Amino acid sequence: MKILFIHQNFPGQFKHLAGALAARGHNVKALTLRVNEVVAWNGVQVLPYAVARKGRQALHLWMTDMDSKVTRAEACFHAACKLRDAGFSPDVIIAHPGWGESLFLRDVWPEARMGIYCELYHLPGYPHLGFDPEFRRANEATEPLRIRMKNINNHLHFDIATAGLSPTAFQADTFPPGFRDRISVVHDGIDTEQLRPDPNAGFTLPTGRRLTRADEVITFVNRNLEPYRGYHVFMRALPALLAARPQAQVLIVGGDGVSYGAQAPQGQTWKQIYIDEVRGQIPDADWARVHFLGRIPYDDFRAMLQVARVHVYLTYPFVLSWSLLEAMASGAAIVASDTGPVREVLRHGETGQLVDFFDGAGLVREVAALADDPAARARLGAAARAHVIAHYDLKTHCLPAQIAWVESLSLPARS
Repeated sequence: MKILFIHQNFPGQFKHLAGALAARGHNVKALTLRVNEVVAWNGVQVLPYAVARKGRQALHLWMTDMDSKVTRAEACFHAACKLRDAGFSPDVIIAHPGWGESLFLRDVWPEARMGIYCELYHLPGYPHLGFDPEFRRANEATEPLRIRMKNINNHLHFDIATAGLSPTAFQADTFPPGFRDRISVVHDGIDTEQLRPDPNAGFTLPTGRRLTRADEVITFVNRNLEPYRGYHVFMRALPALLAARPQAQVLIVGGDGVSYGAQAPQGQTWKQIYIDEVRGQIPDADWARVHFLGRIPYDDFRAMLQVARVHVYLTYPFVLSWSLLEAMASGAAIVASDTGPVREVLRHGETGQLVDFFDGAGLVREVAALADDPAARARLGAAARAHVIAHYDLKTHCLPAQIAWVESLSLPARS
């Protein structure tokens, strides 16, 4: 079977799937913005496409997102035409449609069947909109209208897609019934052989100090340190947490940018805004126990989770982070926000502890209680790992299901 992947940052969510399909003998290619020339990756031929520069044009603010998607879609269309003219005709196209690239590919290959990665459908009601009162927009009356416009790209893909794939039921269930029925829920997969407890693990701080499981290590991870992932809640709880846990070393992983939600005020970062807010409440000796690590290599990230005594994960009702399942696979004792995506994978008192997203005092109490209770940590961590192995393991569950989903796309539809 000939398969074409579309992802602006390939492999992205397809990092396991694309190579596995090539290993099974399929002819697999990918179009992406990530490379400048044709390269081979895990048996996949990765081809570039480039977005042409264009002059500035006047657009309604709600249309700028769609304009960038159409711009990428046109560029990807032209690259696809060259690929078609060179003799390549995919049986199946697998696309992450979030950046719009795949909008016009059925115009190039009308007979190809398309499967799309369904990350999120933007819902206008609470809690998907207006969850955090601190960051409500000035004109709330128009917010549902803006959100409706963000779904144009989703609706255009519904018309051309054969089926969808979503990593969690929470994400799949945001899609309207007419398309939800075509979505299979299969997670991207967690390598539980690589991510596992290690009693001999160690993590070296930038200061040179080496932390082990004998140390009290509290971890907090975001791709970027921002409100959507509860960074502000964690930072506001930090003075009380440090006071309550005088031996704790707090490790914070994440970049200075924004992955989701609003940008920080001009010239600032969310990271620094909340450091500035709480720094005056924290003595220098306690602040020395707080370590901002930025983005770290994956092997270091894995070791950090293995030495964590308590791992904290917070999120709005939004896309679930891989890092929560990775921490569970590592056997970490977890305190997480009691929000929809988290409740799907973590059960309070069984595989972790849940707290109200906004309850900083409750967060400190739960972290302190677990830090003082090795038996509870062992029980919760073991149960969390067992749950991930049973439902989210890459090799035994997720990857076989993903491959079966892709191969089923080439089959004729049942009447």
